[in-house]
Amino acid sequence: MSASHIGPDRRGLIRLMAKSVAAGALVGGMSSGLAAPASAAPVRDSSPELPFTFNRAGYPIAGDLPEHLRPWRDRPTRWENISPDSATSFLDAEGVVQYRTGFGQPGYDHPVAQIQFGLGCVTSYRTETDASRKALFLLRAEAQARRLIDRRVEVRDAWYFPYPFDYTHSTHSGVDYRAPWYSGMAQGEAISLFIQLAQLAGVSEEQRARYRQAADAAFASLLRGDDGHPWVVHKDPAGYLWIQEYPGDRPGTGDFTYNGMIFAMFGLWDYCTATGSETARALYDGSATTMARYFPLLRNTRWYSYYCQTHRIPTPTYHQHHINLFRQLHHQTGSPDFAHHTDTLTDDFPAPQLSKGSTVAFRAGTHTLCRFDTKADGGWHIGAQDALLETQKVTFERATQAPASMRRRIQDRGIYYLIDAGAYKGWWVGEVWPQSYLMGQYLTTGYHHQRTITFPGGNKDVDVYRFADDGTVASVRTVSFANSSNAPADRRAIVNGRPMFRITAGALTGYWVPATSVTAASAPALLPPS
Repeated sequence: MSASHIGPDRRGLIRLMAKSVAAGALVGGMSSGLAAPASAAPVRDSSPELPFTFNRAGYPIAGDLPEHLRPWRDRPTRWENISPDSATSFLDAEGVVQYRTGFGQPGYDHPVAQIQFGLGCVTSYRTETDASRKALFLLRAEAQARRLIDRRVEVRDAWYFPYPFDYTHSTHSGVDYRAPWYSGMAQGEAISLFIQLAQLAGVSEEQRARYRQAADAAFASLLRGDDGHPWVVHKDPAGYLWIQEYPGDRPGTGDFTYNGMIFAMFGLWDYCTATGSETARALYDGSATTMARYFPLLRNTRWYSYYCQTHRIPTPTYHQHHINLFRQLHHQTGSPDFAHHTDTLTDDFPAPQLSKGSTVAFRAGTHTLCRFDTKADGGWHIGAQDALLETQKVTFERATQAPASMRRRIQDRGIYYLIDAGAYKGWWVGEVWPQSYLMGQYLTTGYHHQRTITFPGGNKDVDVYRFADDGTVASVRTVSFANSSNAPADRRAIVNGRPMFRITAGALTGYWVPATSVTAASAPALLPPS
């Protein structure tokens, strides 16, 4: 890979020397078995050097995460899905997930589908109490890992997991593959599967050693640049590291897909916390630096975020994934940067569905109600684009309430509530506090690593609130400070129609403060060089 300019960074850059990579001893050929290494102990950084330089901002790995916040714990395989059989997937005779295009069509190995199913089974194994179910979860997870190992391709002193079918993306030009092809998403996720299997008590020592070695061999693929084939890792002209879910047909090209890269990063997190690898730590730091640096290009202000950098197509089905993935980056690094990204994406297009019993409060006075061109349930439709159909003015002599089923951003407008019962069923009303707002707490983001919020100085009055369980205001205090003053916050939520932070220390412990009244620590959004 040719050298690229490494630009300035707010935290300083660490230059990593380009040296040859010692990938460690790998098994040759395509055998169905995997020889165990000499020792069953975790391999400690058998590949300590990186093949090229890239930008690093110093993002750490927070290895002390509680179990429920670790990678993939939020994606368990449900018991009713232990033997999938749908138009797109089924289990073969060995218990391995197969991808197909429809019932009756032939099945194919799909590495990411197999890996994610296996990781879901590992997560369910950890929490299952029934012995027979627990055993089947482990059996399924090990079957997926065994298939990956059996059908690996060994090249460039690393293991790659091939997709054995042709694939053309329906909307992304350039994603047009002939089998076999490879994906950085699969490479990183495979590391997670192997590492997490090796950590289970129910795995034999022989299998544990095999999974550890498989993780090492898969990790080696993330140390190979785009100067050979296959490749899934490179740096862009500005010096930023990329793990490509969809590598291009030429070095340095690809779809630059955001969610696929973050999923691959989870493998780096698992590998580093399990082995202590400084190489994995460096790759994770470089990847996190890339995600933070390019966040302004992922974001689509006040609408669905973009799926990838190359095509910049807003993708409704991935926006909520992005919110969850950036929340996990905050957990994994402790950085307020990714907490800020999570909050920003949540405000751009919040998850729209409301729980049954959600209530909109109306202040006495006149309100404007709207009808928009949407799906039948109020969801956005690409052909309709939320076109305004009609409006009406309604006046309430006293404060009143109405049930709502949806809170979402209307295209090119603000946040609106869909009334789902009563005289105004099917009409929308805008979120305008205190005239009309959703009662209670919604879209709560918990910060495992507390954030610092800052009250303004200059003796500016700021109202802070305590709320009852039903969302009503229990008490209000007005505070002011001569100089700006900091406080820790452990969560952010939409409370009574406004984004707020909850304070966790000092005289204001337990109070909520509107996000518009304070500032929250985070890095400034930096656009990468064009």
